[in-house]
Amino acid sequence: MPVVEVQTFVRAPADHVYTVAKDVEQFPEFMPDVESLRVVHREGNRTVTAWVGRIQGRRVAWTEEDEWDDTRRVCTFRQREGDFDRFEGTWSFEPAPGGCSVRLVLDYELRIPLLGPLLTNLVRQLVRKNAEGMLEALRKRAEETAGPSGGG
Repeated sequence: MPVVEVQTFVRAPADHVYTVAKDVEQFPEFMPDVESLRVVHREGNRTVTAWVGRIQGRRVAWTEEDEWDDTRRVCTFRQREGDFDRFEGTWSFEPAPGGCSVRLVLDYELRIPLLGPLLTNLVRQLVRKNAEGMLEALRKRAEETAGPSGGG
């Protein structure tokens, strides 16, 4: 099963970046590849969300369960149903000098009949590009909303 891992540095405190990420309802406002996102159920730190996204113009939809660990600033997620055969991973938000290091690890599987190695690599590249785009959008949003102190 392919695993994609991407990381970025954000010039904002880890608690702030984590809070921005946890406010998933706002993702369609600042993440271009997220067409819509609806909270289906929320109880404590567990959230079920229905996503519609775009990868290379192709619509993908899934329902995801997220568990947010506020103490460790980690979100563990997994697809409950949807277009992927497997879709799960973690977001982590670690304090770093001058800001925060955000890491997204995504373990996915997308079985397409007669999918050869060339297409498997293409899908991996598209998933990586999409994950990098999500982190970049999160970085911009967190830095814009952090206030004048930024990562201080």
